[in-house]
Order: sequence, then structure tokens, then C-alpha cells
Amino acid sequence: MAAGTPPGVETYLTGTLPILIDQQHAANHTEDYAALLSVLVILVVLAVAFRAVLGPLVALAPAGLALMAAEPLIAESTHLGVQISSLLELLLTALVLGAGTDYGLFILFRYRENLGLGMDRDTAIVEAMSRVGGAVGLSALTVIVALSSLVIAQFGLYRGVGPGLALGILIVLAVEVTLLPALLSLVGGSAFWPSRAGPHWSEPGAWGRVAARVTGRPVAALVTGVAVFGALSLLVVAYAPSGFNPGGTIKGSNSAAGAEALSRYFGISSDSPTDIILRFPSSVWSDPLVVAEAERQLFDSGVFRSVVGSVNPNGSFQDPEELARLEAELGPPQDLPAVEPGQLGVRPSAYAAYLSTAQYISRDGRTALIATTLRAGAAGSTGALQAIPHVRNVVAGVASQAGATRYGVTGEAAGAADVSAVSGRDVLHVVPVVLVLLTLLLALGLRSLVAPLYLVASVALSYLASLGLAILIFQLIGGQPGVNFALPFFLFVFVMALGEDYNILVIGRIREESQTWPIREAVRRAILVTGGTITAAGLVLAGTFGVLAVVTSGQIRQIGAGLALGVLLDTFVVRTLLVPSTAVLLGRANWWPSSLWRTQPVEGTPKPLDDGPASPRVGQVQPEVPTA
Repeated sequence: MAAGTPPGVETYLTGTLPILIDQQHAANHTEDYAALLSVLVILVVLAVAFRAVLGPLVALAPAGLALMAAEPLIAESTHLGVQISSLLELLLTALVLGAGTDYGLFILFRYRENLGLGMDRDTAIVEAMSRVGGAVGLSALTVIVALSSLVIAQFGLYRGVGPGLALGILIVLAVEVTLLPALLSLVGGSAFWPSRAGPHWSEPGAWGRVAARVTGRPVAALVTGVAVFGALSLLVVAYAPSGFNPGGTIKGSNSAAGAEALSRYFGISSDSPTDIILRFPSSVWSDPLVVAEAERQLFDSGVFRSVVGSVNPNGSFQDPEELARLEAELGPPQDLPAVEPGQLGVRPSAYAAYLSTAQYISRDGRTALIATTLRAGAAGSTGALQAIPHVRNVVAGVASQAGATRYGVTGEAAGAADVSAVSGRDVLHVVPVVLVLLTLLLALGLRSLVAPLYLVASVALSYLASLGLAILIFQLIGGQPGVNFALPFFLFVFVMALGEDYNILVIGRIREESQTWPIREAVRRAILVTGGTITAAGLVLAGTFGVLAVVTSGQIRQIGAGLALGVLLDTFVVRTLLVPSTAVLLGRANWWPSSLWRTQPVEGTPKPLDDGPASPRVGQVQPEVPTA
């Protein structure tokens, strides 16, 4: 019981603002829980990947430090005009821990490989950074560019996520290329104890068999991958946006109890009504029946469950002509006292009814408000959101017949529909920009005009397939009326940006091996040596996003699950089937117009790099490659 409340009286504070505040308090606890669970997921994946005690901690430590540094720096950036939205904290935890650990894995796996080739500790670190550091830098740059492009979005939620996350990735990159080499210099080969650091190609295993099949039958691999992604992509036509209620009320909170009491005792009309505004060229008091007729037409349309306006302001019908007479005698209701003073000679019930019209008719009498509830469902429901276009068509017809010069539909459902529409337009605006920027970055980083085209195309196809898979799981199988309107946008940005990380690692290793081996063998060796790295990295990133699907509720859960599914598809299909098979089919044309395009190496014979003479790796001996 609140202080000062009479015995037996219960008080609640509910509505949009109290609910948001309770959501924010819950989100703070959720963020801590998500971070802890993400760390546990990462450690389990890394323990399996490394089969070592210290390695997982070495890989995770820079990412954890980057997260601790990113949060206060992003907070300080708000003084420079950087916008922050409510989703930033949760996404920052998943992205920084996931991407930061991935970058660390790229370096650690190459370092372990170098140790297995007989290099000493320092040489192995330098060689790993020289070979993989560029790929890590290019990967981080693609993510930063993709996230920074969100500043052109119209929806504030997206603008408030992109720059902050981009700054987080920049901090991750700075920490990974400085702290991680220092840690490796301290721990050396003990990072992989008790497993043995050895050349991957001496024990091909599962990835050796995958590499042999993909390079042996590239057409079949490419057709299979395109067919799988194409089938999933077709499901995008079934997409329907869901309601705008990311977290709902927080169970056990005062605002949730208040919302439940409103619904129970006052009906659905008291909980976020859908308001209709009609603007007339002159005061409606001169023709009071015009609003009454508009309200009747709205109710008869079958779209609305209830309609409340000036003719029934307190729940009972009032004669419009009597209300107009009172307006002529007493003036605007906004100027009258709350209680009839006694000398006006007006029945108290009539006075109270007329006084209630103040919330439905403006002072000048030209604007009328009509509060409604939708038959499609509660204001925050998916049904209400999807009904808004038809509602607006109905209102447009009624407004035209009533002689209104302007009209509008507002409220939670209408706002959700507008936000969903803006989100859809943002996808169309941002997608081309991101595609062009990533293509240019890859062209510069790979010194090729051919490889970037299919690398970007493969991830774009992966995006459509990921969205189709989310629609299949949530709508077609799960029976939900739609998926979160923000999922297509976030899925595109994260799948495009983070998916290119794995493409860059694979194609970078193919390019490196192509300087020594024919393209088919170069692709086979690249798949073999990067298979474990990318699998572990993909599982780490999918796990961190999957944590959001576990610790959150409502539609944020859909975003987390959708992003995790997108990462897994990209990990196990794009870089396993699409990219390697395309690289084999294109051959040396992958590297056009760089000098590597014209180079035809003899197997096992080192060839010079594009930018200088041959420089054999220190301590490296080319091992014999067994037949897979």
C-alpha cells in the first residue's frame, strides 16, 4: 500500500512511461545475466575447439577487456552527439564478446599452426599477425562501415544502435591487435596445453573430407548451396511484421499490475486506445450531428469494437443538439468550472456530459477526437498493427463524407504500423549503401574486382535465406502472426557485416595458398586449415546472439534467435559450399586484375607475392599433403 493511501485502497502507476522505466530496470539485470551466460557459452565452445585449459581464457580476455572499455567510451561519446537507443546495451554485449573472440580465434589458430610448423614463439606471433592481422583489420572495417551506415536510417532506434556498436568494434580491433600478441608472447605454446600444436593438413579429418568433396565437385556444391538458400529465400514472401511491444510489461512490477487492473475493471478501451482525429473547416457546434454521424459510421464499419466521442463522452448517449445549445449558452467547455455553480440553471447530468466533451472537441470547435478500440486486437498486438492500413482507409472514407479537411489515426497500434513502415523503407535505403561500401572495401583489401562480387552476393543470399528461415520457424511452424519488424533490418546489417568476416578469412587463405598452389589445391588447403577456426568462431558468435533468445522475452527473443540462425547458416553453408566452389570454378580469375591473376604456380613451389619478391616464411617447411 502506498504511503498516505486509505486502508483497503490499492494504487498503481501505469502507462507508457512507467512501463518503460520498469523495462529499463529489468534490462539492466538482463544485460548482466546475458554477459555472464555469453562468457560461459564462449568458454565451452573454445574449450572444445582448443582442447586446452589456457587457450579459451587467452582468446576471451581481450574481448572482455574491450567490452569493459567500450561501455564508458560509448557513454562519453553521447556528449559528441552520438545517439544511443534502448537495444544498444544488449547488442553491444553480444557483438563485442562474439566478434572480439572471433578475431582472437583467427590469430590464435594461425599462431598454433605456426608453432606446429617449427617456428619459435616470437616468429610465430609475428608471422600470424602478418598473415591474419590484415584479414582481422579488413573484417573489423567491414563491420564498422556497415554499422556506421545506419546513421542514414530514418528510424531513431537504428541510428541509436549503429554508431555505438561501430565504436565498440573499433575498440575490439585496437585491443585484439595489441593485447593478444602480448598475451601470446607471455604464455607461448602453453596456451594449447595439453593438446598438441601441429600442422592441420597432417590430420585432415572431417574438414579434409569436406574440402576434397567441394573442390572435386564444385558445380554440385555450388548448385546445392544455391538451391538450399534459394528455397529458404522464397519464404520471405510470407513475411508479416509483428506488433510493437518489444518487452511488454514486466511481470511482478507495479506498472504491470496497473495495466492488468485497467484491462480488468475498465475494459480494453482504457488501455492505449486508437484515436481518430477529424479537422473541419468550421466549428462542429454549428452542425452537431456531423460528428455523431461520423461516430456511427465508424462503428458500423465493423472495424472497431468501441467508439467513444463527444456524443457519448461519459459512456451514455447525449443529444447532440442539446450539447450544441449548451455550447452556445455557456461557451467552450474548457472554460467552465468542474462543478456546475448553481446559477446556470443546467441539470447536473447535462452539465457533466457537456463538460466531458472538452476532451473530444477542441476549444475552437474545429477538431474532433474519437477514441476507439480495434476488433483486430489490443493496441500492442500484431493483429492491430496489421489492421491499421485498412483502418486508415475506413477513416478516410468517413472523413470525406463528414466534410473533414484533414484526418489522422494515432495511438500505439498506429505508431507501430508507422514505425514498421519506416523500418521497411530503411532496409531499402541502407541495403544498397552497405552492399556498395562492402564491395569497395573487399576490392581494395583483396586487390581484386571479381572475388568481392560473389563474396557480397553470397552473403546477400545468406541474408534472404536467414530471414526466410526465421519466418519458417516463427510464423509457419511456431504459429506466430508475424516476426519483429526490426529483425529484417538487424539481420541484414549483422549477417552482411559479420558474414563477410568468415569470407575474408577463407578467401584470404585461398589467395595466400594460390601463390604456391594451383587454385583447386589452394581452395582445398584453405578449407582444411580454416574449417576449425571458422566453425568455432561461428559457434561463438551464434552462441552470444542465442543468449539473447534465452535471457530476454517477447520480440527481442526473436531478434536474438534470428541473428543466431543467420550466423549459423553463413558459417556452415556460405563458407563451406558457396565461396569455395565459386573460387574453384573461377580459377585464377578470382584475382583479376592483380598480378596473381597471371601467375601460374607449380605445385609446391613458392611464388612471389604481388607486392614484392618471394620471401619464404621463417622456419616453415612445406609438409606433404595427403590425398583426402
